Amino acid sequence: MRFRGNTQFASAVGVVLGLLCAVEAAKVNKHKPWIETTYHGIVTENDDKVLLDPPLIALDKDAPLRYAESFEVTLTDEGEICGFRIHGQNVPFEAVVLDKSTGEGVIRAKDKLDCELQKEHTFTIQAYDCGEGPDGANMKKSHKATVHIQVNDINEYSPVFKEKSYKATVIEGKKYDSILKVEAVDADCSFQFSQICNYEIVTPDVPFTVDKDGFIKNTEKLSYGKERMYKLTVTAYDCGKNRASEDVLVKISVKPTCKPSWQGFNKRIEYEPGTGSLALFPSMHLETCDEPITSIRADIDLETNHIGKGCDRDTYSEKSLHKLCGASSGTVELLPAPSSSANWTVGLPTDNGHDSDQVFEFNGTQAIKVPDGLVSTNLKEPFTLSVWMRHGPGAHEKETILCNSDKTEMNRHHYSLYVHNCRLILLLRQDPSEAENYKPAEFHWKLDQACDKEWHHYVLNVELPTVSLFVDGTTFEPFLVTEDYPLHTSKIETQLTIGACWQDNSGHDNDTESVSEPASGGNARMAQFFRGNLAGLMIRSGKLENKKVIDCLYTCKEGLDVQLPEEVASAVKVEFNPNQSSLTVEGDDIDAFDKVMQHISYLNSRQFPTPGIRHLRISTTVKCFNEESCVTVPDADGYVMVLQPEEPKISLSGIDHFARSAAEFESQEGVTLFPELRIVSTITREVEADTESEAAEGADDDPTVQETVVSEEIMHNLDTCEVSVVGDELDGEHEGLEVDMSQLQQHGLEMSSSNLGLVITGVNTMANYEQVLHLIRYKNWHTEALFDRKFKLVCSELNGRYISNDFKVEVNVIHTASPVDHANNAMVQPNFINPVHHASVDLSGHNLVNAHQASVVPSAATVVIVVCVSFLVFMIILGVFRIRAAHQSTMRDQETGKENEMDWDDSALTITVNPMETYEDQHSSGEEEEEEEESEDGEEEDDITSAESESSEDEEGAEPEDQQGASRQQQLEWDDSTLTY
Repeated sequence: MRFRGNTQFASAVGVVLGLLCAVEAAKVNKHKPWIETTYHGIVTENDDKVLLDPPLIALDKDAPLRYAESFEVTLTDEGEICGFRIHGQNVPFEAVVLDKSTGEGVIRAKDKLDCELQKEHTFTIQAYDCGEGPDGANMKKSHKATVHIQVNDINEYSPVFKEKSYKATVIEGKKYDSILKVEAVDADCSFQFSQICNYEIVTPDVPFTVDKDGFIKNTEKLSYGKERMYKLTVTAYDCGKNRASEDVLVKISVKPTCKPSWQGFNKRIEYEPGTGSLALFPSMHLETCDEPITSIRADIDLETNHIGKGCDRDTYSEKSLHKLCGASSGTVELLPAPSSSANWTVGLPTDNGHDSDQVFEFNGTQAIKVPDGLVSTNLKEPFTLSVWMRHGPGAHEKETILCNSDKTEMNRHHYSLYVHNCRLILLLRQDPSEAENYKPAEFHWKLDQACDKEWHHYVLNVELPTVSLFVDGTTFEPFLVTEDYPLHTSKIETQLTIGACWQDNSGHDNDTESVSEPASGGNARMAQFFRGNLAGLMIRSGKLENKKVIDCLYTCKEGLDVQLPEEVASAVKVEFNPNQSSLTVEGDDIDAFDKVMQHISYLNSRQFPTPGIRHLRISTTVKCFNEESCVTVPDADGYVMVLQPEEPKISLSGIDHFARSAAEFESQEGVTLFPELRIVSTITREVEADTESEAAEGADDDPTVQETVVSEEIMHNLDTCEVSVVGDELDGEHEGLEVDMSQLQQHGLEMSSSNLGLVITGVNTMANYEQVLHLIRYKNWHTEALFDRKFKLVCSELNGRYISNDFKVEVNVIHTASPVDHANNAMVQPNFINPVHHASVDLSGHNLVNAHQASVVPSAATVVIVVCVSFLVFMIILGVFRIRAAHQSTMRDQETGKENEMDWDDSALTITVNPMETYEDQHSSGEEEEEEEESEDGEEEDDITSAESESSEDEEGAEPEDQQGASRQQQLEWDDSTLTY
């Protein structure tokens, strides 16, 4: 038993010794730690802990058995895991050992991670144990394992739209699959939170919807008339249900259904006179609805047929227009404006609605006779006949424009111009000659213009055997020329008529329609009446009109114009009609075409254009590749409104009351009527007031006053000045008005005179008219019974469109005594007895003729007594007045310290005494209204006429009588234009 016990003890000791030996052996670090080769981790942005798969655990074989049941085990450092080491640059992670004995560890973020910056991280990791040898370098490292870590996103960002706003345009009546697309983005890094899962229209009750991809479409057909623009608010959501930070505005414009047309065209275009050319279509363009266009043609028409004779032209007389256009002299105007010197057109109906454009109407019953001698019966070849005519429709009867026919018996038509069945026919019978053979006698032109009811200008240049016709400046050849024998020799006088032919009842010309003319008298009558309008009928013998003059007479003062830009000049073709009232534009480039249209302008070169409407029309033809009209563009209609021009006020001023001696009236030169005449023309216009100056004047000014009226002088032409006698007509036997004809011709003016006065005509400047009017003189060779004469001057512009004021001049006659019948100057006085007697009778007339003056003259003694007493009373009154005036002047000088001198020095005053003046002076001291009435009635003329009854002969007796007469004349000539009588 003893042995057995010893044996068990020995065995136990052996086991313990073996374990101790094993522990000792374990202290030697023989093995490396072991880890997995690859790790995958997940970490959230807002967290630092990384979840690894598989978990991070390092194993080491140097570690003791962990599950020994019967022994206590002491762990050694060689079997423990001391740490993990991460390899890589800027790795934002670290590895931490949780349990050295078990080798468990974790990976965590050093700082806050940002998925948007980096979504994944990859690096390597090693584990090392705690074993150390005697030299301290016995630490073992595991192999390097790869770690992949994904950063999980959190929904920290909201969607943001790419654009601040969206715009789109749709055409009405159409449903779209997609009108436009809105797009939002999200800054989150993950697919879930960065994707936009939904869009939504916030604005309620709109006919639009948006899908999840952002496409917007309409849910119903839109109407331009109902709504022209829709404004929508759209938002977006990401897949994390975050809403957009800001909603976006979407504007959808609705256009009417695309119709080819001109866009940007203003129907009313206002034209201010005097502003030059005005662009008519500055913003216009052609909408073709994206059709493939190959050519475009546009016709632009300016309708001016209702203005004057077809358009705006100067309304001077036709004779003046011929001169302005450079025609030679010798032109005879057969239809002049009615005046005192040209009265054969008086009573003929006129068209007064065309701004003083002289147009005469013929309705088939009116005709006028041209005075004999105005036109030569036998026209000298060559000659020119011109006329403005508006006629239509055509009639089967002949309608005569101008006719020269026999006054009696034979009723032969020597020459005539007439219309028959829309044909213009000139009849020109040759005068009797030795050669009895056929010669051209009738020229026929078939013209649409003769019957289209529009104004046309006709010029016939006659140079037999040819006749050239120009209609609106264009040449027309006759389609038929007939010949006839010359006229037979006859002494029958001819009658030139306008609007019909003069015929006699006893005639045998059956090719006429006769209508009685009550005013003609006797058995004469008119036939072949004209129905239409005529103007500017002219005949000029001896010379033909050239083409330049013809074009000038026809050319309008208004029309269309275009300045082609250089870059499109070669791409577009532009053509005008002769009077520039229409133009055609052709091209194939829409952009170039639009630029040309935008440069078309309206121009009116008249200083005072005719106000009113000018209609505009644009007719367009568009062709496509198949050369057919694939696009229909409707006509564009509008109008140019020419505004009322500033009307000039023509003012005549000067000396309107003066006296001259009878000798001057009877002299060769006569008396100048308008020595200091002044012609001024002004316009009144409104200008904007200066607001700064108004504010400086004070706050009390009316703030509603925005404009002020100013008057400024302008220069323009005159075409007529007429001097007429006020009162009795001129007696051609002993009085008349004269003017220097050489001066008239030098200025290109003409004069006609009659017993009513004279008329100066011609287009010229106001300054030249002034010079000519200064030369008009009045002469009278029988002034014994003449006391005064009154004249009236009126000037006008544009054939009476603008008329001046009536400038009236009164001239008094100073009757002087004859020195032959008296020994000294004191005895001259009785010669004024005759005017004294007339002072008590009505002096309102101009010519007081008394053929028996001696029978009413009282005795000389009575006259001398009356004159002396009157003179004495007048001198006493004058002396008292002068003494009182001198006294008052002295008192004023004393009171004011004699600062003011006397206004005049009358120490050498010469007093001329008129025995009639006592009566007139008594009445002249009355009220001002009575003086005005006396001035109008001519009663005050006795003052002036008899103002020479006494002069300064008593004080200056040594002065010769001729010098005394001159002195008296100077004293009696005054300018009383500012008086209020």
